[in-house]
Amino acid sequence: MANMDLYNDIGIVRGISPVVATDNTALVSEIIDTQGYGSVTFGILTGTLADADATFTVLLEEGDNSALSDAAAVADSDLIGTEAGASFTFAADNTTRKLGYTGSKRYVRLTITPAGNSGDAPLAAFAVLGHPSESPVA
Repeated sequence: MANMDLYNDIGIVRGISPVVATDNTALVSEIIDTQGYGSVTFGILTGTLADADATFTVLLEEGDNSALSDAAAVADSDLIGTEAGASFTFAADNTTRKLGYTGSKRYVRLTITPAGNSGDAPLAAFAVLGHPSESPVA
């Protein structure tokens, strides 16, 4: 039987530290450096979303500049899943979402933009770097 080890073949990076969104300010992740990896999957976690009509739109951007001064929206063909599918509403209490990236740019970042949010919305996000050029990953 093949070794079923994922631990040594991924890197996990903080995207958006756990935060409680109380208004419509966009939550922007750390810039994720994909060098040495062939894919990135973002995981989004929600807590109990207090507002009864809020929506949360997800956007993934890419670029070659380490500060993402050249940031551009990721083409749908470079996504696994969709930004619409990763987006959510007030009804998504205590759930997870994911969005994958297989593009060729070195840097990526995730943005979650609330609309109609006047309550507490606890959120967090992380990036799983996959398909490493060298394994095991520290």
